[in-house]
Amino acid sequence: MLFAINNLDKPDSFALRAATRDTHLAYLDGFVSQLVIAGPLLNAEGKSIGSLIVIEAESQAAAEAIAAQDPYAAAGLFQIVTVTPYRAVYKDRQRVG
Repeated sequence: MLFAINNLDKPDSFALRAATRDTHLAYLDGFVSQLVIAGPLLNAEGKSIGSLIVIEAESQAAAEAIAAQDPYAAAGLFQIVTVTPYRAVYKDRQRVG
């Protein structure tokens, strides 16, 4: 099942995000076979203000565990984290559902 992990950063936390980025990416590398898409959410100026990860996981609890163990989360970067079941209707510019 797919889950959307939507993370919004705490205000004025760009330096913490930058300092933790390499560890975060290494963590996601461990889930590369489960990742559908992942990347930062941007503000109007193009600066990161959060992240969106769509991942395949066995259950809501498994997806929540992946989100909770993210180095960004461990560093206290996020103000809000939501993990929501997700269904793809379009993928790779084609309708799939």
